[in-house]
Amino acid sequence: MTLDRLFLRSDEFYAENKITLRLGNPVTAIDTAAKTVTVGDAVIPYTQLALTTGSTPRRLPASIGGALNGVYTVRTLADVDQMEPEFRAGRRVVIIGGGYIGLEAASVAAKLGLDVTVVEMAPRILQRVASPETSAFFSKVHAAHGVKILEGVGLDRLIGDTRVTGAKLTNGSELPVDFVIVGVGITPSTAVAEAAGLSIENGIKTDAQGRTSDPAIWAAGDCASFPWKGGRLRLESVGNAIDQADIVAENMLGAGKDYVAQPWFWSDQYDVKLQIAGLNTGYDRIVTRPDGEAVSFWYYKGDTLLAVDAMNDARAYMIGKRLIEMGKSPAPEVIEDPDTNLKALLKA
Repeated sequence: MTLDRLFLRSDEFYAENKITLRLGNPVTAIDTAAKTVTVGDAVIPYTQLALTTGSTPRRLPASIGGALNGVYTVRTLADVDQMEPEFRAGRRVVIIGGGYIGLEAASVAAKLGLDVTVVEMAPRILQRVASPETSAFFSKVHAAHGVKILEGVGLDRLIGDTRVTGAKLTNGSELPVDFVIVGVGITPSTAVAEAAGLSIENGIKTDAQGRTSDPAIWAAGDCASFPWKGGRLRLESVGNAIDQADIVAENMLGAGKDYVAQPWFWSDQYDVKLQIAGLNTGYDRIVTRPDGEAVSFWYYKGDTLLAVDAMNDARAYMIGKRLIEMGKSPAPEVIEDPDTNLKALLKA
């Protein structure tokens, strides 16, 4: 993949739309009374302000070896460039965390011929975000590519003087390593918002339209939490970052639209494309629908369809996503029936 494909917009786009980019300098302060933002040595006035500060990967504490050389997180292009020389066939990498970031890193490393071990403290990989069926599916996929997955065991500490050479686990075992990748989640980047006095609740707290506790300031993306089904939700996905930012931009211009999240997500591991529609929170039943080499898992709460995990099954994903958006919930037995024409369910 060429570098330019990683950017959402070209430099020409910003110039043509009279957008000034100020890169390389962090925002150090927001003065809500004066309505100014301090960026480096510049103080920039605003009428309305949007915060899209994203999130930061959790790092291991220095007290257990997190500051040793050879310990990496995966978030930015700079992170990838920094660890790229480590990816040489035969080298040993331990990946801390069996979520999507950890498993995608394991996939890349295994394809390049590295010796890969994933350490997951929970009883199964993907436990926080997926069903046991999806976890089992990906466990088999990784095992087929030679990846060792250790579940129900955590990291006690990393070993090494200046550079990591080993990982001691909570079960007392030690793994020799050449480098370590840490994928144990992210935290919303709220420091500048908090310092400005904005309300924080699992991210920058917004109303349904994206406005923060200051009526002149808005927030969107990984850093923002918004009302959702009687509670609050903060989504960590590209789709949400784009869709929510679109609504916030419209509302800054007076549209007055509520953000109605339609969560979707994807993960590429080896030759498997996982596509997810909806949120599975609170599910109490899984319906499995195989389709040749493909398979999809449909999450229900009672008779209500909540979400779909589709592995190499774009049709099941697209139809499941549309059904959820339409508020339709085919009976679980209908989905389970291999003779059911999924597309026809959209018109039922």
